[in-house]
Amino acid sequence: MKTKAGVKLWNKAKKIIPGGSQLLSKRSEQFLPEQWPSYYKKAKGVEIWDLDGNNFIDMSLMGIGTCVLGYADDDIDDAVKKAIDGGTFATLNCPEEVELAELLLNLHRWADMVRYTRTGGEAVAVAVRIARAYTRKDTIAFCGYHGWHDWYLSANLADDKNLDGHLLPGLEPLGVPRGLKGTAIPFNYNRIDELEEIVKCEDIGIIVMEPIRDHEPENNFLKNCRDIADDIGAVLIFDEITSGWRLRAGGVHELYGVHPDIAVFGKAMSNGYPMAAIIGKEAIMDVAQSTFISSTYWTDRIGPVAAISTINKMLDNNVPSHLCRIGDLISDGWKRLGKEHNLKIHTDGIAPLPHFAFDYKENQALQTLFTQEMLNRGFLASKSVYVSYSHNEEHVEEYLANVNGVFGIIKKAIEKHNVHDLLKGPVAHEGFKRLT
Repeated sequence: MKTKAGVKLWNKAKKIIPGGSQLLSKRSEQFLPEQWPSYYKKAKGVEIWDLDGNNFIDMSLMGIGTCVLGYADDDIDDAVKKAIDGGTFATLNCPEEVELAELLLNLHRWADMVRYTRTGGEAVAVAVRIARAYTRKDTIAFCGYHGWHDWYLSANLADDKNLDGHLLPGLEPLGVPRGLKGTAIPFNYNRIDELEEIVKCEDIGIIVMEPIRDHEPENNFLKNCRDIADDIGAVLIFDEITSGWRLRAGGVHELYGVHPDIAVFGKAMSNGYPMAAIIGKEAIMDVAQSTFISSTYWTDRIGPVAAISTINKMLDNNVPSHLCRIGDLISDGWKRLGKEHNLKIHTDGIAPLPHFAFDYKENQALQTLFTQEMLNRGFLASKSVYVSYSHNEEHVEEYLANVNGVFGIIKKAIEKHNVHDLLKGPVAHEGFKRLT
């Protein structure tokens, strides 16, 4: 598989764009250094065409989890094109802001008010600002990944390993004000004892967490977090940027019957068009009028139009059910093929977001070899699959047939101790590293 044009452009980008890309998760070094196609000409359904004219099936991140319906979905794009024809921006507000707010509140009856941004990280930052304004407290207990903003990275001011299990290992909080030290304290998912210990020692005003990560909540974990927030008068924020819309249309917290004070959505809610939302209880959300939260492009028309169309299509077609079914087929296939080849692998993740890993000392090199060999077979593949509505049984069958062949290569490489000899470039990066 020749990917010279993409590799050449990526090498150029690294010299004029710090980090090469605006998103760490799109760095070529995260997948296949010196071989990854890096750029696309066209994307449709689950297919991507790169700068060299290669056609790939995306069995990987699907736009970093945004394109839950598939690339360039006709229904969503038609709605957006109609909005473009009518003007995407004006001095007056677009009525779709109100329509989307009503749609979100109908799906989450516990919530009363809605604010918008256009990306997930800034949406969580807005939620944190509102919560701090409401409680008049600075200190946050958090669990999970919540973006790049100062409030979150400040956790590493106290200990440079605080975020290792939540974000990426080795992140330096350079540029984050030292005055924020001690204002963000991590606890691990399903470890209610850690949260209990934090609230004993700190005056916590906000608890920010993903309602589900790689595993189901255990021992009433979400309810216990809700109870602790109530006991200490803290605002409970559920970050549904990754989990939302995949297990159900709306927030996954509704499946567990535990309601936060604020929930944050992004990614899948608008199928690749920039959009994010913060929903919450009136008494808390209304405090946004007492602190300054405002941005011009949070009022564009495309985001709300895309979100309304995407959400309605998910509701009409029971998209989460399809995502879970396809995800289970992929996960079961990994397990079956791992056993057939006597490979030590483990699978994890919720059904629509399955991932696997090799249980060997050289797991990162093995993962790189997997990506390399799958790329040569016409697949964008990594250790994770963000399932979309455009993935079907035929895609899974073809994918697993090729995984079968690649697992055979990997098994022989392990036996012969020549994994690195088979790699055509460096091992993929794990964690955060400078590129230049």
